[in-house]
Amino acid sequence: MQDPGRRHPIHLQARGGAGDSVIDFVTICTKGRQPLLACEALHALLSEVWRDFSRWRVGRYVILPDHLHFFCAEAPENETPLESWIRFWKSTVSRKWNQSTGMKADLWERHFWDRQLRSGESYSEKWDYVRNNPVRHGYAKQPEDWPYQGEIHDLQW
Repeated sequence: MQDPGRRHPIHLQARGGAGDSVIDFVTICTKGRQPLLACEALHALLSEVWRDFSRWRVGRYVILPDHLHFFCAEAPENETPLESWIRFWKSTVSRKWNQSTGMKADLWERHFWDRQLRSGESYSEKWDYVRNNPVRHGYAKQPEDWPYQGEIHDLQW
C-alpha cells in the first residue's frame, strides 16, 4: 500500500519469475506540464531514441501535449532498472531536442509513474483507455485520428 503522504512514486523491480514476461505501463509529464510534446519532430525523436536504446522495449504509446503514456518490457538479459533507463533516454531526448532547436528547454518532470500489468487482458484494456486519451482531451474525434501514437515492439506475455 502506498503512503498517502508520499510525494514521489515508488518504482518496484520487475516481479516476473524466470521466463515470465512483465509489462510496465509508464506515464511521464513535461516539466510544469508545458504543452511541448505533440509535434512531429518530438514524436520522431522519441521513437528514434526508444529504438536505439533498447534495454527496455517500448510497445504501444500515445504522446499528448504535456505527457506521454507507453508500455514497455525488459529486453532479454537486461540488467538496467526501469528508472535508470528512463533517466537515460529522457536526458538523451532533451539534449538532442535542445541541439536541434537551439533552445535550453527542460522537457521532463523528474519523476514518472509506472505500474506493472498482470495479464495480457489488462494490457489490451489499458491500451483501450490510453488510446482514447486524445479523444477525452478534445484533441481528436477518433483515437486513430491522433498522429502522435504508435507501437515500436510487439510486447507479448
